[in-house]
Amino acid sequence: MNLMKIAEVREASIQDYEAGMQACSEAAKIWMQQLGRLVSLEMGKILPEGIGEVQEIIDMCDFAVGLSRQSNGSIISSERPNHMMLEMWNPLGIVGVITAFNFPCAVLGWNACIELVCGNCVVWKGSPTTPLVTIAMTKLMAGVLEKNNLSDTCVLLRNQDFNLYCTFQPQVGLKVQQTVNERFGKCLLEQSGNNAIIVMDDADIQLAVRSVLFAAVGTAGQRCTTSRRLLLHESIYQTVLDQLFDVYKQAKIGDPLEKGTLLGPLHTSSRKNFEKGIEIIKSQVCYLFIYLFISLLHLVQPMSKLSLIFYKIKFDLKPGTNFS
Repeated sequence: MNLMKIAEVREASIQDYEAGMQACSEAAKIWMQQLGRLVSLEMGKILPEGIGEVQEIIDMCDFAVGLSRQSNGSIISSERPNHMMLEMWNPLGIVGVITAFNFPCAVLGWNACIELVCGNCVVWKGSPTTPLVTIAMTKLMAGVLEKNNLSDTCVLLRNQDFNLYCTFQPQVGLKVQQTVNERFGKCLLEQSGNNAIIVMDDADIQLAVRSVLFAAVGTAGQRCTTSRRLLLHESIYQTVLDQLFDVYKQAKIGDPLEKGTLLGPLHTSSRKNFEKGIEIIKSQVCYLFIYLFISLLHLVQPMSKLSLIFYKIKFDLKPGTNFS
């Protein structure tokens, strides 16, 4: 050693540490707020939902980082003496992700985080009605790759073989599945739903009513998890309806960026279609088919000859009709 000075360091105090951690926390909130506001501005969902969508991507990144060290295979016994089999998982290759407008960035996070740590190439087609979020997400990912000395590449969709994740309406999903199946590709389709909430007579009514409200009103009803049907026990039917009417009257409709707003605008000009659908429902007669097995026939007939009786109940579908 020649006792030459090579560097100078200074120990940080507890106060310095606390100040640094506080600055990191505040910076993360600012970045998340900015992207969350962009999601709300362009898509129309309220700000807490926009920020929550960004948080989902952050959570998926944390999850994927942990999984990146756990893509383990199996060690399997062999019938051959002095042999064993080793299982190793290989990347799928190219994975395409098509996302809809209602979750313009979270769905990419759900898929890309896992696919990238597994060694796949991700080709993303964002929604054509949320291009700003698509650009922002692309720039964020490109920045991360650049800081880690990884090449960022923009890939255009071509007629190539790749696996596909898609979130769209069933009609679109059907076309996607048929096209991919023609070349024996793999598809994971997340389509719309027809979700129902069942409330029994021993339920916490206030909790149920709050849950029903946001399940139906959240994202202006533009989610695959949006609640569309409500099945109530007859003994609490009117109580639940009365409380629902009250909370709906209190729901604030307006600018999704304003504090307190619960219901923002529809993303597309689909109001006329919605109103037309309601009028069609009101004007039509609904038929309810109840299929009942006659269990007593088990005593006199084999299962293969079990009778099936159809009961057809006809009723007019009118607002406020009690179907219990």
